[in-house]
This record gives sequence, structure tokens and C-alpha cells, in this order.
Amino acid sequence: MVHLKTAGEIELIRNSAELLARTHGEVAKMVKPGVKTSELDKVAEAFIRDHGGKPSFKNYRGFPATLCISVNEVVVHGFPGKYELKEADVIAVDCGVELAGYHSDSAYTYPLPGVGQDVLNLLQRTYDSLLLGIQVAKAGNRTGDIGHAIQSYVESFGYGVVRELVGHGVGKNLHEEPEIPNYGKRGSGVKLVPGMVFAIEPMINMGTREVVQERDGWTIRTKDRKPSAHFEHMVAILDGQTEVLTTHGYIEENYSIKWRNKSQ
Repeated sequence: MVHLKTAGEIELIRNSAELLARTHGEVAKMVKPGVKTSELDKVAEAFIRDHGGKPSFKNYRGFPATLCISVNEVVVHGFPGKYELKEADVIAVDCGVELAGYHSDSAYTYPLPGVGQDVLNLLQRTYDSLLLGIQVAKAGNRTGDIGHAIQSYVESFGYGVVRELVGHGVGKNLHEEPEIPNYGKRGSGVKLVPGMVFAIEPMINMGTREVVQERDGWTIRTKDRKPSAHFEHMVAILDGQTEVLTTHGYIEENYSIKWRNKSQ
């Protein structure tokens, strides 16, 4: 069942999303070669707790950390640990915040110095597919319209769209209905109505769409071990408009590499 949010609930989610965005900004300051992924996680958890929030991911179904940190061929749900970032890595950072009983969720993929143009193209096109999905996320359309917009764009470049993981509603729970697949047919799926709040999060692979789960029960990587990209925003469906509740602005202000073409 889809829980439609009141204006008051959307405001609480908006506040949670602001703390989330600022947390991402603090992490962005540290993303560079030589930094351990565990250090990024510590900074994020401390910042969230210092500002009255709780990490949404930590202890969620046993997940051990504040951030999902997924490097290179890891699609999502990577554990922070002793791994030190290296030149030419790509690193996806996914974070969730609970504030005043409401969750927020967003993700961003960073290219480190030395990343090749083919990988930068993957990141750019994945980000553009997120924006295309947001453009059709409006009252009266359906979840399949979002998935179709993402899928048709990225598959035109030969990329693989992960099927096993999808976007989702967000509110009092981190994961709610409706599911928001990154593939689909126009006019199919759940109808979008005012009061819905959900995350759109394309997970796009440079090669095959096929993924495997590692023995830790969480880490998802590409079957062919080619790089993957992941970007995520939350939106609220309102009367007559759609509001993007999350922002990557703090990330892009604080990250040293200015890589993204913002023409889309």
C-alpha cells in the first residue's frame, strides 16, 4: 500500500533531506586517493548524529555502516572498510538519514583523478537518465514512464540496466511502496498521484546488466566486472508540480573534480 504524505510530512522529509545533502557535502571534501572508505563512513555518521539525526542504513537488516560505498564494479551495498581509494577509481556513495521520524535517501558516484573518458561518459549518461526520469515523474503518469525514460536513454549507448534493484517510496520507513524500476513500458505500473514521495535511482552498468551478490549477503557487483554508476534523488509528487527533495549541490561545491556537464 502506498502511503500518501501530507504537506506536514513532506516538510519533515524535506528537513531530513537537507541534513542528508549536507552530510554528502562533508563526505565529498574527503573523497580522494589514499583515503580509506571507513574514514568516509566515520565522518558521515558523526555529522548526522551531531545534527540530531540517525543513519538510516546502520543496522538496517544487519547492514553494518552509515554509508554504502561501492567502488568500480560494485553496483550497490558495498561495505566501508580498509580499502584505500586509488586513482582512476569510481566510487558510489549512498546515504540515508532519519530525522524526526522521517527518512531521506540519495546517492552520487564520484570519478577519481585518472578516470577514462569511457567511464566519465557512463557517469554523465547515468546522471542524465536520472534527470530524464524526474522529468516524467508527475501526477497522472505511471512508474513505467519513469523506467522507460531511463532505460530507453541508457540502452541507446549499449549500457546495461540493473533489474534486481529499484527505486522506492520513502517516509516513516526507508523503503516503502511504490517500487520505481529503472526499466519499463510507457503507461504501465502504479499511477503517480499527489502525496507520493519516492526515490529514483538508476543503477547502470558499462557492460552486461547481469549482477551477482557476494558472500557477505549485501555487496552487489557486475557479473562482467565492468564499472557501474549509481545516482539517486528523492521527489515529491505535488498538485501541479514535482519537487526534487534532495540535492547534490553540496557535493559538487565540495568535490575537487568538476566533471559533470549540466546542460541536461
